[in-house]
Amino acid sequence: MRFPSKVLLGSAVCLLATACTGQTASSGDGGGEGGGAGTLRYLIEQLEDADELTRLEDHLADFEESSGIDVEVQQLDIDTMRTVLQTQLRSDDGPDVINWGSGPGSGGALAEAGLLYDLTDAYEENGWEVYDFAKERVTYGGRVYGIPGEMETVGLYYNAQVLADLGIEPPRTLDDLRAACQAISEAGLIPMALGDQEGWPGSHLLSMALSSALGPDGMEALLSGQRSWDSPEVVDALTFWQEANANGWLGESPVSVDYDTMTAQYISGEAAMIPTGSWFVNDLAIGADFESGYVPFPAPDGEGVFASGLGSGPFVAANTDNPEGAIALLDFLASEEHGQWTVENLQAIPPRPVDTAGLEVDPLLAQVLEEVSALSEGGGQLGYNIDVLMPESFNEAMFDGVQAVLTGQSTPAEVAASLQAASEQ
Repeated sequence: MRFPSKVLLGSAVCLLATACTGQTASSGDGGGEGGGAGTLRYLIEQLEDADELTRLEDHLADFEESSGIDVEVQQLDIDTMRTVLQTQLRSDDGPDVINWGSGPGSGGALAEAGLLYDLTDAYEENGWEVYDFAKERVTYGGRVYGIPGEMETVGLYYNAQVLADLGIEPPRTLDDLRAACQAISEAGLIPMALGDQEGWPGSHLLSMALSSALGPDGMEALLSGQRSWDSPEVVDALTFWQEANANGWLGESPVSVDYDTMTAQYISGEAAMIPTGSWFVNDLAIGADFESGYVPFPAPDGEGVFASGLGSGPFVAANTDNPEGAIALLDFLASEEHGQWTVENLQAIPPRPVDTAGLEVDPLLAQVLEEVSALSEGGGQLGYNIDVLMPESFNEAMFDGVQAVLTGQSTPAEVAASLQAASEQ
């Protein structure tokens, strides 16, 4: 998985479900003795700071009290975890439960290697309620292996006051977006904040543009290899971002701007719009003094759809000494009570229905939760965030390719051809 750690650091929505960096806690090298009958080792991606660890451990204390099972939380930074996780899972003293990416290149690769415990029966026995869309992401070879992480959508935020002052409606089509960008630029603001120094934000640009242009069926065909990555739709999506950059709609030299600066441009009011994900809601609640709206990225000829993906979620190691205890922990993490805690404490979107009545929830987050719930339960369509579904080699080609389009080093057609070549490896 390469759902960006930098994004999630900025939004602090990552205690249980996303890849983060920070200080090591517990046995930070992932070593130590395996979980016994009354102990579970829970290996997660490293948290940002000690406060996040404290909140997580306080929350898990409820499970420990009710179950009589101790949970030892251990952390590894994402790059180290990617390198050593399979070795850890093959070890006799490895973790009982891990937090990891839900896509086929992450959890799917571990399942294919025989390193994950089959949870298909546990789903039935415990009645875990998970959106079908999310459950599919942890289903490999017809068997279910994990609890999905929090849901994430990618779309377009806008400063409601700026657009109202300029007489601009939230853009619904690409032509609407072009007109809005031109008017905002003439008003002396950056139309869309973008920082692609790290590479992954560019993949979200492609994901949202393609999801709206192709819809979910077209995206599924693209991701499964039934549609070619050098198709006209991919070229057109890359061409829009080339056009936006050439017109100055993305600010100055976006490839030289990092994600934190990108978000600061929007929160400070320097930029009127920002293309990014649902995790950004928490940053807005903390730092912005204006109202924001959040819409799908516009389609060429009509309203678009949100691109969507999942953060990391819990899986059980195939060789755990305590499968019953591990499943009990997953039952806790799959509960509505945990979903409510996630919403209120992490400002994240659980992969299951959650009653938010009585919870302290930011209004924009409440809107996003309602929209995602409706879409996930069949009330509309969701596209796909590419980088959580494709292998690392393809993602690197995508990160580099979008940057090359923005810097003028490659044409959209050349990058589309390179994506097709990467998909065939």
